[in-house]
Amino acid sequence: MDLGFDPAEMDALVQGNHGNPFSVLGPHRVDRDHWLIRVFWPGARTVDLFNSQSLALWSSMTRLHEVGLFAALVEITDRPAQVSMGQPQYLIEVDGGQKIRDPYSFPIMLGTLDQHLIKEGNHWQSYDRLGAHFISVDGVYGCYFAVWAPNAKRVSVVGDFNGWDGRHHVLRLCHDCGVWELFIPGVQPGALYKFEILDQSGQQRMLKSDPMARSMETDFGTASVVVDPTPYVWADEEWMANRIQTGAIDAPMSIYEVHLGSWKRRLDEDGRVLTYRELAIDLVPYVQGMGFTHIELLPVSEHPFDGSWGYQPVGLFAPTHRFGGPDDFRYFVECCHQAGIGVIVDWVPAHFPEDQHGLRTFDGTFLYEHEDPRQGWHPDWETCIYNLGRAEVVNFLITNALFWIESFHVDGLRVDAVSSMLYLDYSRKPGEWVPNCYGGNENLESVAFLQKLNHQVSEQAPGVVVIAEESTAWPRVSAPAVLGGLGFDYKWNMGWMHDTLNYLSKQSIHRRYHHDSLTFSQLYAYSERFVLPLSHDEVVHGKGSLWTRMAGDAWQKAANLRLLFAYQYTHPGKKLLFMGGEFGQIREWNHDIGLDWQLVDDDKSLHARVRDLVRDLNLLYRALPALHVLDTKPEGFQWIDCHDEDQSVIAFIRQGQEPKSCAVVVFNFTPVVRHDYRIGVPFSGLWRERINTDAAYYGGSNIGNQGGMQADDHTWHGRPYSLSLTLPPLGALILLPATESSDLS
Repeated sequence: MDLGFDPAEMDALVQGNHGNPFSVLGPHRVDRDHWLIRVFWPGARTVDLFNSQSLALWSSMTRLHEVGLFAALVEITDRPAQVSMGQPQYLIEVDGGQKIRDPYSFPIMLGTLDQHLIKEGNHWQSYDRLGAHFISVDGVYGCYFAVWAPNAKRVSVVGDFNGWDGRHHVLRLCHDCGVWELFIPGVQPGALYKFEILDQSGQQRMLKSDPMARSMETDFGTASVVVDPTPYVWADEEWMANRIQTGAIDAPMSIYEVHLGSWKRRLDEDGRVLTYRELAIDLVPYVQGMGFTHIELLPVSEHPFDGSWGYQPVGLFAPTHRFGGPDDFRYFVECCHQAGIGVIVDWVPAHFPEDQHGLRTFDGTFLYEHEDPRQGWHPDWETCIYNLGRAEVVNFLITNALFWIESFHVDGLRVDAVSSMLYLDYSRKPGEWVPNCYGGNENLESVAFLQKLNHQVSEQAPGVVVIAEESTAWPRVSAPAVLGGLGFDYKWNMGWMHDTLNYLSKQSIHRRYHHDSLTFSQLYAYSERFVLPLSHDEVVHGKGSLWTRMAGDAWQKAANLRLLFAYQYTHPGKKLLFMGGEFGQIREWNHDIGLDWQLVDDDKSLHARVRDLVRDLNLLYRALPALHVLDTKPEGFQWIDCHDEDQSVIAFIRQGQEPKSCAVVVFNFTPVVRHDYRIGVPFSGLWRERINTDAAYYGGSNIGNQGGMQADDHTWHGRPYSLSLTLPPLGALILLPATESSDLS
């Protein structure tokens, strides 16, 4: 029998241009008892076939091409022992080396249901089918590779196990869904790999990292890494069982935003970054001691450029190697949970970088991104924009969100750059964008994607929160999709942040002219469920730190910063503070170095005292229901006086569910002491001064009301009782009814 085959196909194989190697390689039945087996092993001199059961030599294969193409005709007589999964079971021995199974002797492994769901865009666990997975097939250990590249002419997996030779392991195309797949025996965890993709023209070969890689190469390499499949043994059962309560709308949420690479450095080791496990030792107890309920991490998805802070990721399924491996990150999350701290990760579905090893023109076509640059190119960041009109791309992103929740037990996603997703003309001039089908600028595909994302998260992971960084007046961001909303749990309140920081940057003598900056937020405070952010974006790009943005000398900056935090913690909305802000970091944030911890080496410094105030505000905010249970409802807030612009004073009540569960809050935004300042209150009796930001303990001048004040029956501000207070300079008072205060002591 002629062992050869069509010369054109043979030439395509040896040149690395053949897109369907299973049609010619591996076992092919000739008749009832005979099989024709072909093996392509570039560079091999000899290949022998062995019976996989008895290890007896079946055949020394005939060399058909000098590059390394071999063939043999074998007879199968003992079918139950020699045939499995419809294929003859044999081993190959190349140049007298180790006997291994032929990758082309295994049948297709991507099931028809998987293929259907992937094509449909509804395979929410596709991360278990695509990527690289170390598994056992028919008793043989190796790695199963699968990647979506529907328009490629040929896809190979290359790595340190095959000399990075794209001719060696060409994958099989599942035509129904555009996924290429192959099981390669013997490939072990830790192996480096990429996909070599040949475009349809046959002219362009591309080396691409695996879009679903669980780990990436270190030391500035861009290869993907096969991970150890041993399941992580979690020890956070109690937290996970109660997570639905921690994510409840009426629960306190105080978020410490962290960039892991610059929170703290090992100065005695050339300033290296801390690992995930070191951060579990240093960062977690710090956050716990400061009273925060959650840590929010700037994106920890793998990213090639430190200066992007993680916001231009190329490995969405891999925690960055900068701080350790995937299990090290799991350990960090676990330690957070054991300390009672939730973990939120920043997540980036708006765009991706144009790095050649990434998603851009992944299979030689505009696969993940729009082809039209008016839709597919982001002018602000010079990045590619996902094509959210494609079901497979939507599936890829939602699957990734669910992967972080399932595989790493994260408790929330903060979705970056939502505004850029919602508007087709975002940062574009006339003529630079494409209207939607109705002629408008709303990105209807993004709206549908965000609604689908939020529905899937809420359905599959109750208690996990999804937060939008959205800075425009887009309506109903945090309303359910069934009511026409986007379905987010919360939205960042950028208006509150801008107005408040602008106000506190003014010299106190001018603040009377900007009083509405303090009061305006109450006009829209309940239109969404808000997070009040003092984020990393406010301490970079020449903006300075929160400290430097406060008006006045050092003492006044500290006092104004204390006012800022007291206002944030008593204003309706969840809280977010970027690292360093809690102690008044002076220097603008630099991602390449750690925070200036020397500022708090002295416990009596102004910076240490600001830190102490933030800690006490966190503890009070969490303990006092009036400060959080009705955050999203107008009933939780009542103005006492919002009209005293001449003295730059405001006063309000935060109300809990019970009538006497309340707090009275008074702010004096000038350095002038206000004596006998009367405010109306709802109850008689003693009102205790629970927090005075001007207390000496916090670095202030220690002016106040000697711990409390008795309300008299003098009607004021339309209320039956009132307090005659001394308002400290640049100070805030949080006053509680004596019964409520005693419950917290």
